Amino acid sequence: MSYPRYPTMRNSGVEWLGEVPHEWQQRRMRFVCEINPSKAELSLLPEDTTVSFVAMEKVGTDGQLLLDTTRLLESVLQGFTYFKDGDVIVAKITPCFENGKGAFCNELVNGIGFGSTEFHVLRPYRDYAPQFIYYVTYSYPFRSIGAALMQGSAGQKRVPDEFVKDFTIAWPPLAEQRRVAAFLDAKTVELDTLVALKERQVALLLLQRQALISHAVTKGLDPNAPMADSGVEWLGKAPAHWNVQRFKTVLSLVKNGVWGEEPNGDQHDIICIRVADFDRTSLSIRIDSLTLRNVRPEDKNRRVLKRGDLLLEKSGGGELQPVGFVVKFDQDFPAVCSNFVARVRLKPAADSDYFNYVYFAAYSVKLNLRSIKQTTGIQNLDAEAYFDEFAPLPPLAEQRAIVAYLDQETSQIDTLVATIRTQIERLRVYRQALISAAVTGKIDVREIKLGAEAEES
Repeated sequence: MSYPRYPTMRNSGVEWLGEVPHEWQQRRMRFVCEINPSKAELSLLPEDTTVSFVAMEKVGTDGQLLLDTTRLLESVLQGFTYFKDGDVIVAKITPCFENGKGAFCNELVNGIGFGSTEFHVLRPYRDYAPQFIYYVTYSYPFRSIGAALMQGSAGQKRVPDEFVKDFTIAWPPLAEQRRVAAFLDAKTVELDTLVALKERQVALLLLQRQALISHAVTKGLDPNAPMADSGVEWLGKAPAHWNVQRFKTVLSLVKNGVWGEEPNGDQHDIICIRVADFDRTSLSIRIDSLTLRNVRPEDKNRRVLKRGDLLLEKSGGGELQPVGFVVKFDQDFPAVCSNFVARVRLKPAADSDYFNYVYFAAYSVKLNLRSIKQTTGIQNLDAEAYFDEFAPLPPLAEQRAIVAYLDQETSQIDTLVATIRTQIERLRVYRQALISAAVTGKIDVREIKLGAEAEES
């Protein structure tokens, strides 16, 4: 959709900002709002005052703020960041800053909030609208320039106070700030609703994919095949001619991985597949950002992967995604797996592609939960207990027929999922571009009808 431009523009003198509306005034952020205000104004409040508490994970990348946690003032006054209704908070640590974490604060308990020390707090002065300031901090210029100026070690880089204080942009009059914010509120709600709808479509497609796999590896492809009780709860009835036996009976070799040392450019450097490289949709590995490690020859020679090896996640996981996922190594380059992963090699009677699907089906019913030895922090899988579970084993030719069927059917679903995810990404890019255009004066929203205005007209 195209939007009108301001009738008169002037050169801002700032390369990235370009032309701005003639009436807009350029100012550094320090003259627009107080940065990281003092807690001194709370000194007269009772210590048992209830306040909102906002951890970093409660702040969305779309301006949402989850206010489901409270604390007493005395418990948070020291060691946490203070903000109040009307403030804008911005995550300052990587990757939260780059991901857009930040929010306009409203409806805090007793108007007061405390949270992570990794927030910058911006408190607008009288002639500046906090919602407009939030959108400025979300805009691409603010995020990209801030990311380039981060300081600190890898994984702990932060946006310095001085960047926030000295960030310069052109500011419209207060009424126009509010109009821009109202326009962006309306448009981002529309875009977020569309993104949520498409994300729901993806979730339903993935559920369909999961059900397709589970049915094929537990019931087979012939709807007329005689069925018999497998004696195994998660399998239920299975084709009568199938064997049902423990996972371990089809194993040829299980070998734990190795992490090695930092690479130094010699012949002992080798790709090391981590859990982070698992593609949980395609049940294979991602090769976009593989890791090199230096592994001793005696460790490497016993652990080099072969195409068709299955890789079992034996450490990691979490409450929503428990440990125990399996993917297939389908590459020809030399590689080992990390110490959080075990290499699983099967006997000739078992097709690795078929069992890749079987492991996924078992995971989807959380069969692995019974084999998790630790349920807090990093989970550890008892591989011996896991492989003692039962699995369906049709004849080898039937295994391969099931694989061919599932490859074809899941490929169609995966293509559709990929298309929708591309659409989602484009909507998110457009969302930020629209915000950036509006707060830098590249579109004139003053006469655009919003909500009830459009209905009345």
